[in-house]
Amino acid sequence: MKRNRGIRFFSSEMYFFCTFASDNENATEMKRGRVVPLLFMDMIEKDVIIRLAEAHLATSECYLVDVSTGPDNRIVVEIDHDRAVGIDDCAALSRYIEERLDREVEDFELEVGSAGIFAPFKIMRQYVKNRGNEVEMLLVSGEKRTGTLQAADEQGVTLLLARTVKPEGAKRKVKVFEEQRYAYSEIKYTKNKARFK
Repeated sequence: MKRNRGIRFFSSEMYFFCTFASDNENATEMKRGRVVPLLFMDMIEKDVIIRLAEAHLATSECYLVDVSTGPDNRIVVEIDHDRAVGIDDCAALSRYIEERLDREVEDFELEVGSAGIFAPFKIMRQYVKNRGNEVEMLLVSGEKRTGTLQAADEQGVTLLLARTVKPEGAKRKVKVFEEQRYAYSEIKYTKNKARFK
């Protein structure tokens, strides 16, 4: 993971706006007029970073998972690989993005890393990558599911769930398996299940 220099601010690029609350006594919400300074600065657009990352990764086995940018121009790029992301993968992408952004115009802090093994899946390819793994799923309804991820496509995912039932006339309970299908809109998160020995 590569971390660049801290943020610098250039006075020529800073724009100040002030908003004034009303002093009108009839406006009860704004009875005490005061000046509230708000600071707006140019930010590096998230779409720019996405385009740069995708251009570099087009010739790589890694793929883009997420990009986040903050008002202080802190850029975080998350990538994944169907096997494993290497340090060299992160360093190469970091260099590629850095070389195409101009610090003289806008300074920034760039962080490139891999998706954590127990982090929630963010894109379909991560679901596909983890087929056959035991996963934990939290539904929008608040219900939790734990099962084997069987399949994933653009419409949703299939989980193989185990439950214990007692057949009529049987003395012991038996474990039965059933497949359940979930649309992405029903899922709050899915992640690999952590196992502690």
